[in-house]
Amino acid sequence: MIKKILAVLVCTFTITAAFSSCGKELEISDKSSENSSDNSSVSDTDVQNVQIANFTAPEKDDTIITMNIRDYGTVKIRLFPEYADKGVENFIGLAEKGYYDGLTFHRVINDFMIQGGDPEGTGRGGESIWGGKFDGGTDAHLIHAAGALAYANSGGTSTNGSQFYIVTGTVCTEAEIENYKSSGYAISDNAKEIYTTAGGTPWLDGNYTVFGQVYQGLDIIFQIQQVSTDTGNNKPMKDVIIDSVTVDKYDGEELKWYISDYDTFEEPETAPVEEVSVENFTKPEQGDKIIVMNIKDYGEVKFRLFPEYADKGVENFIGLAEQGYYDGLTFHRIINNFMIQGGDPEGTGRGGESVWGESFDGGTDPHLIHAAGAVAYANSGSTSTNGSQFYIVTGEKYSKEELAQYMNYGYNFSDEAMDIYSTAGGTPWLDGGYTVFGQVYDGLDIIFEIQQTQTDENDYPMEDVVIESVKVGEYDGSQVRWYISDYDGTNTPVAEQPAETAGEDSEEAYSEDIPE
Repeated sequence: MIKKILAVLVCTFTITAAFSSCGKELEISDKSSENSSDNSSVSDTDVQNVQIANFTAPEKDDTIITMNIRDYGTVKIRLFPEYADKGVENFIGLAEKGYYDGLTFHRVINDFMIQGGDPEGTGRGGESIWGGKFDGGTDAHLIHAAGALAYANSGGTSTNGSQFYIVTGTVCTEAEIENYKSSGYAISDNAKEIYTTAGGTPWLDGNYTVFGQVYQGLDIIFQIQQVSTDTGNNKPMKDVIIDSVTVDKYDGEELKWYISDYDTFEEPETAPVEEVSVENFTKPEQGDKIIVMNIKDYGEVKFRLFPEYADKGVENFIGLAEQGYYDGLTFHRIINNFMIQGGDPEGTGRGGESVWGESFDGGTDPHLIHAAGAVAYANSGSTSTNGSQFYIVTGEKYSKEELAQYMNYGYNFSDEAMDIYSTAGGTPWLDGGYTVFGQVYDGLDIIFEIQQTQTDENDYPMEDVVIESVKVGEYDGSQVRWYISDYDGTNTPVAEQPAETAGEDSEEAYSEDIPE
């Protein structure tokens, strides 16, 4: 479950390969995974008496790092060569070469971390001082407390390079820590005390090389994490530039490890979950415009439109449909228990345009969620890149506990949305990133049948699934069947999601979770 959540936070970068080989920096493995053993935390027995070193004071003249961030200020970082010798050696060597000077923080996620050190600025570049990757290992003395400095990797500490991240995280409750421990995470009492007071990201321990800790300028890091970012790839809308990273000596200056040490910093209050009513399943009025989609060899699918919540999205789809734009196109990408995607005249995932001839921003509205049967626009990084491509959600059912884990990572769900995702199913992690503008009210069984089509390694159907026509009609008061359970005799109920997803199979299953 945790792997799936954090994969969503990692990156998308092309129209056809969202979440695939994006460097996969900070893609988190389930501790239950059979592949996590190589890089997992040591056992509870081993860690219980380990003293956490993150907040131990440096000695006079110890080597430190000074990072100057344009428009923000100076951040100073204590290093731990005694616990992360190769990690420290690599960072010092790169800094002395001026490697980091002028680079950016290319990925920023509030209440999680800020990530930089990639000369390409894409999350796919960078190398170590030795010219390739290196293994920095892990040490139980260093944890992912707020302010920790660590290397991003692409599947283990042996893939460390130049990219790094600085943790912000959140303050955990004791119940949350116990939940992590019951899921297999080894968190000592000493670490628990830090995570419940200073905060951090405990689920990263044991999988990433921590090698430093911010002792001045943590307020700057917390300020940066609040910048506006692109929805699709978490890249700041305005570059956050590292002017310089230099190697210096500690001269005895004040140590300010904790965000509470910064009198001028006011941490924003966490916004409560807004109890917005979910409108996906509201019945259309007699005479309302609807869409009728005829799919060759399958049948007719009808969906309701929501101009009151997605006016430009509805206008675009109606305009294209009235032009006959979609007639004869295919569903070019199909992923079982996720969605079916079409609307590309090229059939590659790279084509299409809006009724205005270019991309448009359809925005999002919390009244519409990614419930099973939702219709939304695919995009290539944000809702401002909407065109003609759309997808229809199938998804899976989620337990309330699984949805609560999503909320721990920054997702907000109303009680009503949680009820829908746990009964009707859907794809909750897409909410807020894609323009939902419709909901299937008849023919959902057809969508669930299509999702089982045999596909190749690129999720392209082995036999074309052809959209014969898309017409604009009017609702005539006919029966409304929102849920797959409404279809008597269907053999394709919403699949129950396993509580834990293990091994490489789960990584592949969610390698392209965002429709693009």
